Amino acid sequence: MELLSPVGNFDNLIAAVQNGADAVYLGANAFNARAGAKNFDKTELKEAILYARKRGGDVHLTLNTLLYQAELSNALELAKFAYQCGVSAIIVQDIGLGVELIKHFPDLPIHCSTQMTISNLDGVKLMQKLGFKRAVLARELSLREIGEIRKNTNMELECFGHGALCVSYSGQCLFSSIVGGRSGNRGLCAGPCRLNYHLLKNGKKEESGYLLSPKDICTLEILPQLVELGIDSLKIEGRKKSYEYVSIVTKMYRKYLDLAKDKTREYRLEPEDLKQILQIYNRGGMGIGYFENRQNIVYKEKPNHLGVYVGKVEGIDKKQKRIILDLAEQVVTGDVINICENTSYISEVKNGNCVGEIKNIEKIKLGDKVYRIVSNQLNKKQWESYKKEVKKVEISSKLYQKRRKSMLRGVQ
Repeated sequence: MELLSPVGNFDNLIAAVQNGADAVYLGANAFNARAGAKNFDKTELKEAILYARKRGGDVHLTLNTLLYQAELSNALELAKFAYQCGVSAIIVQDIGLGVELIKHFPDLPIHCSTQMTISNLDGVKLMQKLGFKRAVLARELSLREIGEIRKNTNMELECFGHGALCVSYSGQCLFSSIVGGRSGNRGLCAGPCRLNYHLLKNGKKEESGYLLSPKDICTLEILPQLVELGIDSLKIEGRKKSYEYVSIVTKMYRKYLDLAKDKTREYRLEPEDLKQILQIYNRGGMGIGYFENRQNIVYKEKPNHLGVYVGKVEGIDKKQKRIILDLAEQVVTGDVINICENTSYISEVKNGNCVGEIKNIEKIKLGDKVYRIVSNQLNKKQWESYKKEVKKVEISSKLYQKRRKSMLRGVQ
């Protein structure tokens, strides 16, 4: 199974490759579904492809937005440039673009984006008949449904294994266009599902919160089952995330994917590894999405990074705008904590307790829960994987040795 990591800039590319990604997916400055990421201009795209390919990695280019007729020729020109640079595959949402790419570049694998909403065997067979190489299946499929598709096709199958879910069906969203005037199908999702809403019943407010905000998925606990199904590629979501995120998540999935493939060892998740996954990014914990349990998909309390629980507020000095924490976990200088949606950079730790300055201190109460949203120590570890070359690539070579006579008489 291929491990496919997200790349929104060159830092993330290095983080992914150096931490064990078999392949990466990235976007150019046009026609990709993450216009908010830094992405790559043509010069950077060429350098990125070269960097990954020299280290044994594949590069998948995302041309995965819907196109207008007037844009088709420019999209084909961009694909041609990537093809000449040695790109490994192109991911598309627009079927018309995909068919044109297959016609113009018959030896270049073209992949069906998850936004094609391929959710059954007939959809897979149709795409295979058209000449597509791989189907990135809809994220709403269960393990059983994926298994049935796998048994009945030899087409390459890819699944999302970690990261954000869309409240709409595999990204088929018009909500952003209606509310924010920006289309997710054009790479400009405004994220209306991450806003606060009220649920009304008979005109009365019944529930409030981030009622449309799904939790992120994490499939570490079911990796052996995904391997057993014969999935060809496991994709990590997150082209707008930091290089620390890409580094940690890629490293963890590399570790456990290798373990899941090794039948001689017991598959067991280390609690510290799971804590790192939660620390780098989680929306109210992690779940396995639609793979098995279709319940508890939404976390209504917070739409972004929750962090890891580290303790509670023990003392408040409103005059000095300082707080003292009763810590359940170690906190160090440089960490960032969150209390009631107020963030604070930790500047001092005394006698095992944390003393920090925080804004809006009048909103904080004794006993409030404290979450660490940035771990200084964890981020420093990821820098090690970024600043030096650790990727090993197998090479074959032959060494020839020739004995030479010395220029000194009598000496050989």
